[in-house]
Amino acid sequence: MRGALLGYQEDVDAEGGAERPSAAPGLLFGIGLGGFVDGIVLHQILQWHHMVSDVEGAPTTTVGGLEVNTMADGFFHVGTFLVVLGASIVTIALWRQGRIAPSWSFHVGGMLAGWGLFNLVEGLVDHQLLGVHHVRDDLGGPLSWELGFLGVSLLLIAAGWVLIRRGRT
Repeated sequence: MRGALLGYQEDVDAEGGAERPSAAPGLLFGIGLGGFVDGIVLHQILQWHHMVSDVEGAPTTTVGGLEVNTMADGFFHVGTFLVVLGASIVTIALWRQGRIAPSWSFHVGGMLAGWGLFNLVEGLVDHQLLGVHHVRDDLGGPLSWELGFLGVSLLLIAAGWVLIRRGRT
């Protein structure tokens, strides 16, 4: 099933015609765009945290610390850009294989699920395991914001899954 979702094995429609759409582009777009939303909204606009704002030696209260955090945020954005570029390449490759285009529900579901997966991994790895930053470093990283972030992540994944299932039929 995982291979079919990611487009690694043939997934022919019920009539035996063109291959069904793959969820891989939507998931990748969701991961990359979710990273952009995190970086642009939480890092730059709201300035709640930066990539390494909770790392010793990189405080956001000094010019040197802000320089380190700005550079780390830039590398983060390069990574999310590469994921979106990868999603575009996968999309074109699947079209060239003769895959039919996904329905809007299917594609948006993949994007929501990808965004939720990005947030879940980021929230667990960066916030909890590595502790390089928290949702609200400006407030000292209270647990309620962390749990809310993870809860929204799970809601995005669930909504995405529902839309993917709806769009596949």
